[in-house]
Amino acid sequence: MGGLAVDAVKSHRTFDTQDTLDPQDTQDTQDTLDTLDTLAHKTHKTRPSRQPDKSLRAGQTHKTHKGHPVEKHTLFELNEYIRRVLALNLPDPLWISCEIAQIGHSKGHYYLSLVQKNGESDEIIARAEAVLWQRQFRQLQRKIGSSLASLLQEGMEVLLQASVDFHERYGFKLIIQDIDPAYTLGQLELRRRKILERLEAEQLIGKNRRQHLPLAVQRIAVITSERAAGLQDFLQHLQENPYGYQFDCRLYPAAVQGEQVSAEVSQQLKKIAKQRWRFDCVAIIRGGGARLDLAAFDDYEICKTVAEMALPVLSGIGHEVDEVLLDKVVHTALKTPTAVADFIVGRNMQFEAGLMQMGQQLSLLASNQIREQAVLLERTEQALRFLPLQRIQKQQLRLDSLANEIPRWYRQRAKTEHQRLSQLEQLMSLISPEATLKRGFSIVLKEGKTIASASELKAGEQFTARFRDGEITGEVKKQYTSSKESEYED
Repeated sequence: MGGLAVDAVKSHRTFDTQDTLDPQDTQDTQDTLDTLDTLAHKTHKTRPSRQPDKSLRAGQTHKTHKGHPVEKHTLFELNEYIRRVLALNLPDPLWISCEIAQIGHSKGHYYLSLVQKNGESDEIIARAEAVLWQRQFRQLQRKIGSSLASLLQEGMEVLLQASVDFHERYGFKLIIQDIDPAYTLGQLELRRRKILERLEAEQLIGKNRRQHLPLAVQRIAVITSERAAGLQDFLQHLQENPYGYQFDCRLYPAAVQGEQVSAEVSQQLKKIAKQRWRFDCVAIIRGGGARLDLAAFDDYEICKTVAEMALPVLSGIGHEVDEVLLDKVVHTALKTPTAVADFIVGRNMQFEAGLMQMGQQLSLLASNQIREQAVLLERTEQALRFLPLQRIQKQQLRLDSLANEIPRWYRQRAKTEHQRLSQLEQLMSLISPEATLKRGFSIVLKEGKTIASASELKAGEQFTARFRDGEITGEVKKQYTSSKESEYED
């Protein structure tokens, strides 16, 4: 049927391409028709044949500036012809893979701008507008559930079933009939694996675990949405803990679902990092949701920022089964916000239990020390009772010993000193002046002082010479050098 339809379209092209199009335009038109033929064969294999629409109606004759007569058509006629061509050749919905570039909604209807990008350069190579009417949206919502809202996000790769629509006034658009969430999940998983490999290559996995988490956690920076259900569960669980612990939680609001998650969470993490001295840790939490709702936490920028945080980061993303990449880079990953609160309370309880155990050990140690010191004191007291008598007895024995030793020591010392004195007397007698005179020497005196050198006497001076048997007095007549004798006068 598809071949017949396209042939019919070709046969009804009544305007003369030789007069209005150059050879390149003619080739482009032929390529377009070939593409339509291919799509027609894919979509109409089982449809019964139908009669082709009428050709483009004949227009008015008009002469160009060169004087050649041509057939002209209005814009409406051309758009109407395009509409009939598309309706004839693409009557059934098509499955189209694309990326949602922009999305908006009004009165329950969703308006999407779809693109296809070059896999290498990320350049947009195709673009189309699409609409999801409110009625169809509700049907898909019943079919897919809460995951539909996660699918309809900017930047999400989707597989849509859409019918091709062309309106003479509003132009070309795709009418969305169905969405395949399995395709998006597959694309997200491929993207997730690439990001995981990059994180591992950059050694960001486990980096935040090296940050010290205090034994007692009290000051917590919380990143989540202000309207998140998990936030109230988290705060209530901390405030109503059975041990009476007090916590200081400060909220840093950020989107936890949708396209703004990466930018807002990363921004809040950087803000916390600038005042990290105020906090013991960071908690990133959100309530439960579908697997697609968690895709934002597979983002590379969030994971990198968390891994490089100077504070330990705890995560409670709210999913019991699936693990997001964020869980691989945080200090401690937990399933839900309540589990994060339980972890913090339990850690503080362990710290308190450790303190109590240490207190008991100190008390026991102190009791043992007191008991040991009491025994030692009792022994000392008993020893002190007998110590004075023992010391007196010991000193008495020493005095008796000294009384016996002192006289003997004194006699021995006196004898030794007497012998030493005798030796000194003998020595003095040998070196005394009298002994010197007896050996034939004389002593020269001047004014009672001993003269040791001839240079000390001058001519005319008086001197006294002492001998063994007397003295003589003389006067210096003449003084000679050391090699000659001096002359004296008696």
